[in-house]
Amino acid sequence: MAILGLTPSSEPQRPAHFDIEKVIRPNILSLHPYRCARDDYQEGILLDANENSHGHSISSPGKMEELVSVLSADLHRYPDPSHDDIKTRIAQLRSLPDPKHVFLGVGSDEVIDLLMRVCVTPGREKILITPPTYGMYTVCAHVNDVGVVRCNLNLSGDHGEGGENGRFSLVVNDIKAAVSSDPAIKLIFLCSPGNPTGTLISLKSLRSLLDYEPFKGIVVVDEAYIDFAGEDASAVSMIRDYGNLCVMQTLSKSFGLAGIRLGLALAQPPLIQILTNTKAPYNVSTPTAQLAVAALKQPSLANMREKIASLLDSRKRLALSLADLDYLGLGPVIGGNNANFLMVPVVDKVTRVPDNGRSHRIYKVLAEENGVVVRYRGSEPGCTGCLRITVGTPEENKVLLEKLRKVLEVL
Repeated sequence: MAILGLTPSSEPQRPAHFDIEKVIRPNILSLHPYRCARDDYQEGILLDANENSHGHSISSPGKMEELVSVLSADLHRYPDPSHDDIKTRIAQLRSLPDPKHVFLGVGSDEVIDLLMRVCVTPGREKILITPPTYGMYTVCAHVNDVGVVRCNLNLSGDHGEGGENGRFSLVVNDIKAAVSSDPAIKLIFLCSPGNPTGTLISLKSLRSLLDYEPFKGIVVVDEAYIDFAGEDASAVSMIRDYGNLCVMQTLSKSFGLAGIRLGLALAQPPLIQILTNTKAPYNVSTPTAQLAVAALKQPSLANMREKIASLLDSRKRLALSLADLDYLGLGPVIGGNNANFLMVPVVDKVTRVPDNGRSHRIYKVLAEENGVVVRYRGSEPGCTGCLRITVGTPEENKVLLEKLRKVLEVL
C-alpha cells in the first residue's frame, strides 16, 4: 500500500530487509488526513478558515508589555505544566466554580484526540458524529482505530433553519436509537454552532441526550464559535448538573488567536483530572500562555466583545448582500447563522437546483483568478452546491461581493 501524499520512489530501499509499510499500522497507511484551508490556498483575501477577520483583541497598552514579557521569560526552562492562572480566568469568564473544571490543550484537536484515547477502546468501540460536521472527529477516530457511527442532522429545510426541528437540528430519536442498539458507542460529538452549518444546537435536545439512561458515555459539545451565537447559547451552564457532558472551546475564533493554538475542555473535575493525567507534559508553551493571559484580561475582553458586535453586524449585512445575487444563481443562505461565517448554495440558473459542478468552478475561479478564497462544501450531506464564506472586514466583504458578482455572471 502506497503512503498517501508521498511520491513513490524508484530507489531501492536501504537496508533491503526493512519495509516501513510493514511497520506502520494498516489504519494509518489508509488514513486520509484532515485537509485544512491552508493546504489549498495561502494568499489572497482568505475567507475560508473561519478565522477572526478583525484579528486578536489584546489591548494596545498591553501588546508591547506582553511581547517584552514573552521575550524576557525563562524560555530555556520548560513551561508551567498546569497554568492555573489561565484556568482561573477561564473559569471566571465561563461562570464555572473553579479551575478544576478547566483543561488546556494544544487547540481543540488535542482535546478531541485525548477524549478518544481515554474513553474509546481501539478496534472495539466507537464514536457517534452528526454530519455535516467538523472533519477532525473522523480523522482522529481513524488514527485511533475507533469506529464511527453517523446520524445525520436534519437535512430538510421544511421547518425553517435551526432550532429544535429546522434544518441542521439534531434528530434526537435517531441518535437515541443508535446508542441503544450499539453499546460500543462511548462518545457523541456535537458541534454547536456547527461547522459548516453555523447552526446552534438546541439545549433542550442536548438535555434529552444527557438524560437518556441507555447511553453510558459522554456527550462532547464543540463550541468553537459559541461567542458569535448570543447570550445563553452555551452548554457550559449544564456542566454542574451533568458529569457526562464535556464542552470544548477555543481561543482561535472569537479571541482571534488561532496562531497560538489553545483549546479548552470544560467539564466536571473527574473528567478534567483524567485528561490532565493523560496529556503530554508541558503541552502549552510559555509564549502561548503569556498571550492567553493577556487576552483574558478585562481590557482585552472588552475589545473582543466590541469586535464580535462588529462581526455580527457585518454578518447581517453580508447575508443581505448575498441575497441580492439571487438573480445570478445564488440561493438563500442556509443554516442558523450563529457563527462567524455563512453558508450559501450555488444553484443552476435555470432549474434553481443546487449545483456542485458550478459551485466548485466558482470556488476555483474566485481563488485562482480573483484572489478571494472561500471554502467549497458541496460534498457534505445536506450542503449540495454550498460555499462557506467567512465574514471578513467590511473592505474584504466589499471585494468578495464585487468579485463573486462578476464570476456568477460568467459561470
